[in-house]
Amino acid sequence: MNAMRMSKGNVSECPIVEEKPNVDAAMFFDMLKDSNEPLWDGCTNHSKLSAITQVFTIKSDHGLSEAGYDKIIEWARSILSEGNRLKEKPLSLGYQKIDMCLNFCMLYYLENAELIECMTCGHSRYKPRTGRGKTLVAYKNLDTSQSHLENFEKIGG
Repeated sequence: MNAMRMSKGNVSECPIVEEKPNVDAAMFFDMLKDSNEPLWDGCTNHSKLSAITQVFTIKSDHGLSEAGYDKIIEWARSILSEGNRLKEKPLSLGYQKIDMCLNFCMLYYLENAELIECMTCGHSRYKPRTGRGKTLVAYKNLDTSQSHLENFEKIGG
């Protein structure tokens, strides 16, 4: 019967079904709300979202670890007045660190993710290990080389 109503163009008689947003949509709507909520009552130059995104930008620009980011947030919360609305874990955005050639020839990504030297210039992906270090450390990655991404695009990356 509902299909017949719709085919006749009488959409106003169709039942309206409201659904709760999925988890990602709910987080997005919460961030939109945070963009209009001041960091504290009376604050006119920062919203909850603007304060967190500025700290997140500092983290990204300077290659800070998650622990470093957490310490900055902890410190900021300690100097702000009681009743501030600075969130501890606000954005819940995932990220992927992508290594790149020191000479900007290629990204170690997708089908090239397991390579250990550049296909173009042959440069090693990783710095030499020192001491007893077991962790491989790439010469460059997109986390610390955002300003050089334009160079990579210019040479056909």
